[in-house]
Amino acid sequence: MARKTATMDPGPDAPVGAVPGLDRLPAGPALFVGRRTELAALRAAAARPATGRSPVLVLAGRPGSGRTTLAVRFARTAAADHPDGVLFARLSAPDGGRVAPARAARLLLEQLDPEAPVPLPGATGDGRDEPACVALREALVGRRVLLVLDDVRDAGQLWPLLADEPGCLVLATTAGPLTGIEDIDPVILGGLDRQASGELLADLVGGTRISCDPVGGADLAEACAARPAALRLMAGWLRGDPKAAVTEAARELTRVVGEESARSAVPKGEGEKAEKPVQGPKTAQAPTPGKAATPVQGAAPGKAAKPVQGAASGKAAKSVQGPKAAQVSTPGKAATPPPLGEKPAEGPPPEPAAGETAGEQAAWVKPGPEPAEPVPVPDSDPLIGAFTLLYGTLPAAQARMLRTLTLAPAQTADPRTASALVGCPAPEAAVTLAALAERELLGQEAPAADGSPRYRVPGRLYPRLVRLREQEDRPAETELARARLLERLVRLTESARALLDPAGSGPGPDPLPAALRLGSAEHAREWLLGERDLLLGAVADAIGQGDLDGSAGRLVTALLRALPLTGAAAPADLYRLHELVLTVAERHGRPRRASAALLNLGDLQAAAGRWEQAVTHYRAALEHARTAGDEPLCARALEGAAGCHRALGDAVRAADWYGRALGLRQSMGEPAAEARLLARVAEAHAAQRRFDEADREYRAALAVLRRLGDERGREAVGAALADLRERVDAGW
Repeated sequence: MARKTATMDPGPDAPVGAVPGLDRLPAGPALFVGRRTELAALRAAAARPATGRSPVLVLAGRPGSGRTTLAVRFARTAAADHPDGVLFARLSAPDGGRVAPARAARLLLEQLDPEAPVPLPGATGDGRDEPACVALREALVGRRVLLVLDDVRDAGQLWPLLADEPGCLVLATTAGPLTGIEDIDPVILGGLDRQASGELLADLVGGTRISCDPVGGADLAEACAARPAALRLMAGWLRGDPKAAVTEAARELTRVVGEESARSAVPKGEGEKAEKPVQGPKTAQAPTPGKAATPVQGAAPGKAAKPVQGAASGKAAKSVQGPKAAQVSTPGKAATPPPLGEKPAEGPPPEPAAGETAGEQAAWVKPGPEPAEPVPVPDSDPLIGAFTLLYGTLPAAQARMLRTLTLAPAQTADPRTASALVGCPAPEAAVTLAALAERELLGQEAPAADGSPRYRVPGRLYPRLVRLREQEDRPAETELARARLLERLVRLTESARALLDPAGSGPGPDPLPAALRLGSAEHAREWLLGERDLLLGAVADAIGQGDLDGSAGRLVTALLRALPLTGAAAPADLYRLHELVLTVAERHGRPRRASAALLNLGDLQAAAGRWEQAVTHYRAALEHARTAGDEPLCARALEGAAGCHRALGDAVRAADWYGRALGLRQSMGEPAAEARLLARVAEAHAAQRRFDEADREYRAALAVLRRLGDERGREAVGAALADLRERVDAGW
């Protein structure tokens, strides 16, 4: 591994260590080469004076072009200019799933201020008016923050997050165009130049092997289209076979890419019998070795790119890579994207957000027509060819681990979760994960709160790995791996709860192996908060597939008990868990459980002061409770809805719903609840100026409290009655 020093110099703009949030950025590859022109273009764009909204820098490039690595590199050098911190969020999952802007906003809010409340999901759709997006934009005003948004699929994800704060800077990476946001001049990534490609291979493979065969090194870079990801995979292949010549690596890659290209050209149905395990449908034409990488959206190589990302008409997007850069073309402009799963609605444009005039919004926001599809990596791409060669050299245990990691939540794992997936000891899993990362097959993430290393399946390899898993692993093995993971997470969560509340947790869970054990209450708290998103993702994945509801339900229950003990349980997380409980209950026809989940959702909405949404949940809970014939749940739902109408100032409906709840409590023989509801009915009557009825209900409440011997309650109700009579006497 020679010549590392030539590529590791951070340069004069390296950030100081005091900037908060740098530890959230992906660790990325240890070696970084080239891209000086692109970094200079990003620095120049960031230095331009900005007014109005936060300026946006865009890095566009095909999967494997190194856009995330370059974004992290730039963020580390620019962090010193943003002393209020660096925020990071991925807007696409490795499986191609689109992260909603509201979810990204909640994650960014937690990073910005872990102590600040995070809004619950709203009923306004997943756009600029969604409560979390509004809260994020408000929180960014007056701050100098760098937001790194990785793998943005479309402008509909980005524009709800843009604050009216020119002191903040947004850096977005994308595989396709982001039409709809004006004044964006993207930096477009193609392949590395010849010198950088040679340096990367020399650093990864060894300077002697490359310097002894410079022609072979050039041929290999050409076969990889000079794309960093493919070069790294081929370097891993060469390191695994010290006797292989560099020329042989180039020849093997060219052969595999040619075979994949020929196989992709076979019409569907004709080549199915001859299909090999790693074959997939044709999606794009492979780039010719030695020529520019396939354009992102098909602009002619060597020509200036057309305006992109909504840039002003007549301006050409600057390509910083020369003729090898992939170009991005500009599709037409369109209307605001609808919420996921809905068709675009016809009619007038949407109303601007509160506090924002239509002119101010239209000045810079022109969203695309609908959520974009992920940009695929074709089977004939050199990246897939390099992966195919390297995967074929893996030991069986490493290959199985790599395939099985596609089942991990967010395709991210540490030794605890990886060992559960494959059914091996945690130390063995740690060794396997490190070996896969060393061969460039896994990306290294920021470590967990307790220092455990974490790894992530690259999105560019995820579809191929899923196909391999489906072909090489039996469905029963896959289901067993998922079940083992859920049970491991249940045991970890229960052990964390036992550490946080040793007196109230009852009998302790069975002890975990030493390598998995949480050592203290502080360790348990850090683990729960640090892994919270992955735990919630694991539950959501399991419930979404619907075949492991029992294990998923146990994990939900464990999280609902453990998260509040951390002292930092966000209502949005609890809301998400209760939504999952509701999904399972309705799927299995359990109205009582569904009613309880809806009541909890209503309580969370009511605690946030969102009374209209809360009353909707209470009404739905009442219907489920009636179906189950559960009178206590009915009474709770009636009382909750009445409280919402009371908070909204609707005394008529409040009196009606309180009265119905009162009748149920009386029939159930609950005098304490009866007294409380009599006082509430009296308040509602007083608000309607029905003073005689209010006086009567207060006196009835006093009688019930007298029978119960509740002196404190009698004092409170007596004071309310005296106040009512005093106001009536004063002519109120």
